[in-house]
This record gives sequence, structure tokens and C-alpha cells, in this order.
Amino acid sequence: MSRLGKILRFVRASSALKYVVVLILGVAIVGFLDENSVWSHIRNSRTIDGLQAEIKAYRQQYERDKAQLRRLDTDPKAIEKIARERYFMKMDDEDIFVLSDDETNQQTLRNETVE
Repeated sequence: MSRLGKILRFVRASSALKYVVVLILGVAIVGFLDENSVWSHIRNSRTIDGLQAEIKAYRQQYERDKAQLRRLDTDPKAIEKIARERYFMKMDDEDIFVLSDDETNQQTLRNETVE
């Protein structure tokens, strides 16, 4: 307790040291503990960068979709292409074979009755 008392007496006696201590405490509070601290600004700037990247990706996707819509409005072959690729639609005299690159299950290969 005597060491703490000596330190407190020294702080009270030195007027310049009081200002230094208050300044250090103020910077610590504003820099690290406050809701507008340096850490929250860094975190918010990272969040903003991530959101701007998402906005860029969504704008690119929007432009692709917009171009595809324009193509669908003007070209009937584009409609046929999408109908065939996405929805497996076919003409009356055609057959569709869907090929897959998925790995087959070994048990399915042994059992010949499984379709």
C-alpha cells in the first residue's frame, strides 16, 4: 500500500504527469473501448469491402441476366436452347439421354435390379 501511496502522491504533485495520464486514458478509451473506436472502424471497413464485392458480383449477374432476357426476346432459338438444356424438353420424335459424371455407388453396380 505504501508504494501505491507514493505513486499517487507523485501523480498529484506533478501537474504535467496528470495531463499525460489523462491523455493516455482518453486515447485508450476512444481508441479501443468506445463504439467509434479504431477497431470498430477497421471491422466496419472490412464489412464494407465484403459488401462492395457482393454488390459487384450481383451487378455482373444482373448484366448477364439482362443480356439473356434481351436474347430471349429477340431469338426464338435461344428459348429452344434453354428449354432443352434446363427443362429437358424435346421434340416429339426425339429421345433424351442424360449423362452424368457423378461417381457411381459400388453397391449399385453389384445389384443389377436397381435402375
